Amino acid sequence: MSRDHTFHPLVVARVVPETADATSFVLDVPDELQPAFAYEAGQFCNVRVHVGGTPYIRCYSMSSAPALGEPLQVTVKRVPDGVVSNWMIDHLAAGAELDVAPPTGFFQLDGDGPLVAFAAGSGITPVFSLVKTTLSQTDRPVQLLYANRDTDSIIFAEELAALVDRHRDRLCVRHHLDVEHGFIGDDGVRAFANGSSASGEFYVCGPGPFMDIVETALLAQNVGSDRIHLERFTTPEAPVAPPETPLATDSATVTVELDGRTEVGSHRAGTTILQTARQFGMSPPYSCESGSCATCMARVVEGAVSMRNNNALTPDEVEAGWILTCQSVPTTPTVHVVYGYD
Repeated sequence: MSRDHTFHPLVVARVVPETADATSFVLDVPDELQPAFAYEAGQFCNVRVHVGGTPYIRCYSMSSAPALGEPLQVTVKRVPDGVVSNWMIDHLAAGAELDVAPPTGFFQLDGDGPLVAFAAGSGITPVFSLVKTTLSQTDRPVQLLYANRDTDSIIFAEELAALVDRHRDRLCVRHHLDVEHGFIGDDGVRAFANGSSASGEFYVCGPGPFMDIVETALLAQNVGSDRIHLERFTTPEAPVAPPETPLATDSATVTVELDGRTEVGSHRAGTTILQTARQFGMSPPYSCESGSCATCMARVVEGAVSMRNNNALTPDEVEAGWILTCQSVPTTPTVHVVYGYD
C-alpha cells in the first residue's frame, strides 16, 4: 500500500524569525495524523499554497529533530522570485492553516562513522536536524562546514553555538563566509574532510553549484559515492537525458488520467511522462522535477516505464506500480498512468 501522500491542513503554531530572510514555521500535527507525519531526521514535506489563485507545491525540509521530541518545524528562506517561500514569509502567521503532505525523503542517517556535513544557506535545514539527532542519539563525532554570504545570513547561529558548547569533545562547526573568503572551493572541501575521508558519512545540501563542488572534491579524495548523501530540490539546469531504452515498437502510445479527465496520444522520444501529460494540455502536479519529492507520482496500470532517478518512492511503492512521472519514460508500446492516491 502506498504511503499517505495527500495534503492535510495543519495549523501554524508559531512563526520564528531566524534571520532577515529566513523564517521557521512550527506546525501543529493533530493526534489522528501523528502516525502519518512521523519522520526521520533529514526528511522533508511537500507544502501547497495558493498564490493569486494558482496552486504551487514546494519541498521544505524539517529543521526539527523528532528524536528530541521537537514539534514539526520547517525553515524557509526568501529567494529571488521565490513565489512560495516569499509568500510564506510575508503572509503566513500563527493560527493560519497550511496544506502539508506527510514527510518523505531518503536524506537520512546512515553508517556509524563520523558524520561530516557541508551546508550552504538554507541547506542547513535538514543538516541541522541530522546533527542534533546524531549528537543526542549516538557517540559519533560530527563536523559541519556551513557556508553563508556573511554573519547575518547564518541560520541557527545561536543554536549551533550552543551545541558546540555542549559537545566540544565531538562537534566541530566551521563557518565559511563568502564576503571574507570568497566561495568555497575544492581545496577548502578537501582540507575540511581530510581526516574523515576514509570512514566518514558525508551529507551535502545547498545550492547546486556548491553541492557539485563538494561532491567532486569528495570523490577526488576517494570517498565512495555510497557514503556521499546529497539532498537536491532544484531542477538541474541541464537535465540528464533519459537512458535509451528499446521499445517493442518505434513509438509509444500514452494514456494519462488526471482529475477525471483522460487523454491519449503519442509519446515523443526523449520526453518524460510528465512532459507528455503537459503536451496533452493537462496540468499534472509536480515540484522538483529531479526525482526527489514525489509530488508528480502516478500509478502505471498498463505497460511499463523506466525511471532514471528515484529518491522519493520506496521499493514497495515501485513494486505496486507507482512512478515519478518527471523521471519516467515508456519501455512498452502502450503505457497507461493514473494520477491520484485513492
